[in-house]
Amino acid sequence: MKGHVILSHGSDSGPDATKVSALAQVAESCGWRASRPDYRDLDARGMVACVAPRIARLRHKVRPGERTVFAGSSMGSFVSGLASLETTIDALFLLALPLEIPGYGAFDASRVPTWIVHGWSDELCPASEVVTFARQRRANLLMLADTHRLADHLELIGDHFRAFLRAVEAEPDLASLPDIEQT
Repeated sequence: MKGHVILSHGSDSGPDATKVSALAQVAESCGWRASRPDYRDLDARGMVACVAPRIARLRHKVRPGERTVFAGSSMGSFVSGLASLETTIDALFLLALPLEIPGYGAFDASRVPTWIVHGWSDELCPASEVVTFARQRRANLLMLADTHRLADHLELIGDHFRAFLRAVEAEPDLASLPDIEQT
């Protein structure tokens, strides 16, 4: 296995949701192990109350020493970014990214390679804010003529995810390199 892709679904969704299922298939076809935590029991607590437990569940899936990528859609993107601040990962792939959960706070993420896919007509997460965030972080950004669900572009998103995984594979796994003695 090349590494582990952990895919987080959005609110009012589940681990068998269309986007995370499609991305899991792409990951597995590229030689990555894919897992999709089920957050539905946590989502029943409400938008704000589910964030911290989602982050904890996501972090629990990480295996130390294994190349790891977090990917998510909507709330799954939000918690993937926040979880990346608390554990070591190699990259982020974020769909329909909310930059704030009202009552919880603002989005943040570790400074790892980040690719974002967002719809120009996203009715929940303003596209202009995501463009600004991507520019500030120098993240790769694919903007699509689509809504929050990104349902009209699943094949294109899958192709983009495949290219993302190839880019991650091309980067050296710094954690696996031996330490160099200082002279």
